[in-house]
Amino acid sequence: MSWLVWISVGIATGIVAHSPIRRAASAVFIDAALGLIGAASAGWLFNTVHGIDPLRLTLNSLLLALLGAVVLVSLYHAMTPAHL
Repeated sequence: MSWLVWISVGIATGIVAHSPIRRAASAVFIDAALGLIGAASAGWLFNTVHGIDPLRLTLNSLLLALLGAVVLVSLYHAMTPAHL
């Protein structure tokens, strides 16, 4: 999958993950950044462990980016107080 798609999926997932959570409006930027980092790190980790090229645009790589972004954003919100 191209890097542009990874970036888009990561940012979009971070923004969407921000929607149901009652946080300050400025936290959407943190969620977008965390989504981007989660998508990229999931692609890197999966490539390192399984040797599958994450840069090919397939449904599996798209779901992998989505999963990585959701996991990182969820972990962040589970560990931070609700007023941020």
